[in-house]
Amino acid sequence: MMNEVVRKENNERFQILKDNITDYLEVKDSIKTGIEDEERIKHQRKKIMKHLGASMKDWNDYIWQLENRFTNAADIAEIIDIPTERIENINTIAKKYRFAVSPYYLSLVDPENEDCPIMKQCIPSIDELNDIGELDPMNEKASSVEEIITRRYPDKLIIKVTNICGMFCRFCQRRRLIGEFDTSVSQEKLKRAVNYVKLNHEIRDVLITGGDSFMLPDEMIEWLLAELRKIEHVEVIRFGTRTPVTLPQRITPNLVGILKKYHPIYVNVHFNHPMEITPEAQKACGMLADAGIPLGNQMVLLKGINNDKYVVRKLNQALLKIRVKPYYIFHPKSVKGTSHFWCSIQEGLEIMESLRGCTSGMAIPTYIVNGPQGLGKTPILPNYLLYIGNGRAVFRNWQGEIFEICN
Repeated sequence: MMNEVVRKENNERFQILKDNITDYLEVKDSIKTGIEDEERIKHQRKKIMKHLGASMKDWNDYIWQLENRFTNAADIAEIIDIPTERIENINTIAKKYRFAVSPYYLSLVDPENEDCPIMKQCIPSIDELNDIGELDPMNEKASSVEEIITRRYPDKLIIKVTNICGMFCRFCQRRRLIGEFDTSVSQEKLKRAVNYVKLNHEIRDVLITGGDSFMLPDEMIEWLLAELRKIEHVEVIRFGTRTPVTLPQRITPNLVGILKKYHPIYVNVHFNHPMEITPEAQKACGMLADAGIPLGNQMVLLKGINNDKYVVRKLNQALLKIRVKPYYIFHPKSVKGTSHFWCSIQEGLEIMESLRGCTSGMAIPTYIVNGPQGLGKTPILPNYLLYIGNGRAVFRNWQGEIFEICN
């Protein structure tokens, strides 16, 4: 009799667990990854290749992709049929904020979807003319000990090596640095940055970023890695890059071979939506992972793109399938011209709470708000600790059940 009672209770418990995921399962298949929507993307790729007179050899060459970035609204309109009024808007915005989109990333745009999350990230919007916010809300200038070094923490720093990207994201926190022309930092400036690291023995972690750090030529990346590895107190070298997302052709056997020589190397990538996870992105991440390079994803919470608990869950689970660990969700920074992407912290907390208990811990990143004026990354969590004191701590779990433990 007791076994029957236990079995009934277990069945009720398991049914509750199933009920907790039913809502996600009902919408999961409607939130497509780029792998699941590959045929549509291939169709767009053919249109772009025809427009540019390109071969597959060209398409798979990252230099060709860079040289053929779309920087003209009229050309983009021929691919995704932009109305005349929006073409004029794009040209107006381009006078203030430069734009460029790799042919590869443009192929991910769904021209049939007015709310396409890919389009919103790469095609300028008239909303960018809203002057709310600041060009440098993190006050990186005040934290720059050298022209290309930003330092806010005791044992780590950032070296910004280029302003070049495969695509200029419309929400970019460093849009003030894009300028009118692509340019990488001179070797002389890099030498000064390396020397600063060498003279400050507490620095154990160096993040190479930009722009996009993988836009440096292979030989410059190898030179920089070799110089940093000569410094005994440098333990970890990290790269910040969006190339697996916007320009996966950049992840070449030669680049991967260089990185592998200077372990421990870590790479932080930047997927914001499941549609960005394509076969090409999967291959690029796989090459890096096969070389023993841990990959972490830094998603930015963006209104109209991923401020949806189901989109984030699908993204994070899909990332694990391509061997990328969801690392951070960044609350959007108050960058001038990006206010149409801003979300509330409450939205971010609700997304975080929707993940806990409903997916594996590996798929749950840390939600981060950046303190203004360079006050640094601060994690935000839903409030699971309800009370602590008098020798006890009271909590609620992911299902809202209250429990306490001795403290």
